[in-house]
Amino acid sequence: MKRTIYSLMVLSLVCQQLFAQETGNGGFSLQQCVLMAVEKNINVRTARIDKEKSGYKINETRAALLPKVNLAGSLQDNLSLPTTLIPGSFLGKPGTDYAMKMGSQYSSSASVSVSQVLFNRTAVLAVEIARKSEDISQLSLEKAGEEIVAQVARLYFLAQTTAEQQKLIEGNIARAEKMRDITKLTVENGLGKQVDLDRVNVNLGNYYTQLSNTKATLEQQLNLMKYLLDLPQEQPIFLTEKADRILLQDASFLISDFSDQVDIKLLESQQEMNLLNQKSIRSGYLPTLSLSGSLGYQGLQSEFKDYFKSGSDWYPSSYINLNLSVPLFDGNEKRSKSHQARLEYQKTREKLESTRESFGMDYKNAMNAYQNNKTNVTRQQENLRLAEKVYEESSLKYRQGMSTMSNLLQDETSLSNAQAAYLTALYNCKDAEVEILSLNGEIKILFQK
Repeated sequence: MKRTIYSLMVLSLVCQQLFAQETGNGGFSLQQCVLMAVEKNINVRTARIDKEKSGYKINETRAALLPKVNLAGSLQDNLSLPTTLIPGSFLGKPGTDYAMKMGSQYSSSASVSVSQVLFNRTAVLAVEIARKSEDISQLSLEKAGEEIVAQVARLYFLAQTTAEQQKLIEGNIARAEKMRDITKLTVENGLGKQVDLDRVNVNLGNYYTQLSNTKATLEQQLNLMKYLLDLPQEQPIFLTEKADRILLQDASFLISDFSDQVDIKLLESQQEMNLLNQKSIRSGYLPTLSLSGSLGYQGLQSEFKDYFKSGSDWYPSSYINLNLSVPLFDGNEKRSKSHQARLEYQKTREKLESTRESFGMDYKNAMNAYQNNKTNVTRQQENLRLAEKVYEESSLKYRQGMSTMSNLLQDETSLSNAQAAYLTALYNCKDAEVEILSLNGEIKILFQK
């Protein structure tokens, strides 16, 4: 886990170098995008702050076990000396009390006190709990990094699929414009029908609308990418990798152990935290022992200027105190808290088992989706090639007068359907790959390659 965090720190430096190299032309690879997201995304930055705070929390709890030293001083001007009654017997006149003012006009004191915990099991366990909280903060940082990597990867391939869709539509427009020009010429020469030209223009108008919508969608996706990478919205960028990049080198096996999955690690750490909480509550039944001491001096003067005379009297005082506290009865407060902590542990254990089972199901579904869409990509690539071939043949026959415009438009619709099916299968395949990497804890390979 610490190695992963260290890798993120090192790779963030690599990201800065790669960013400096690429900002000149605005091109970004998948690795560069995920590196920048891990470094700059707001969720990761806040998780990094929480991780830093947890380190200071350890120091805070450890302070309860360290010596405490305090320095105190005071200077008091008794504007009116207090009056007390003195029995007359003290003065040889029994039966009568005499009121007398006692004390000095000025009194001062200075002292230093030291205290040290000798035994406090609750304070010791508080340090262990703080350390475990730091581990959880590290895992939360790792989780935030993996989540943003998966989000960026999905968006990257979605944008590249959209860019591929734009190219296909532009190809469709080029073919349709060519067919429009041919049909227009035949109509002008009296060899074609106006309705055929109208049909071509209708299809061409639909393609123009599709292209406009696709460009707008791609721009929105790139704007979102710039937001995730913390780039200025006015900065132009383009993605350099192809939509058909292979992420999984070997996806022919199923796994049943998800111990490397960050959510599993978090729940396991939470279980350990629950156990520590139970121990901490039970330790409240144990006695606590501490040692304290103080050394001080008191000065009493009738005139303030006398403080500065040599030989002024200061009266010392000191003590050493051994403090023992034994809890006897707290109204069953700790007992109730202990039961709550035990139930929290059981709840976390149930959630951990359920999460493992859920990951097993999700992983199997993701593998099935990946294998199915991988096959579909190959099948749809071949289907797309055949659709293009059929369209070209129909186009040639139409120009030769051997086929009708209806047949040509039908083949053109089949071509558009084949393109859409191919792009859908391609993105679904990429999405399944990212899901598999997220579930088996290997999503980090996207920024380690």
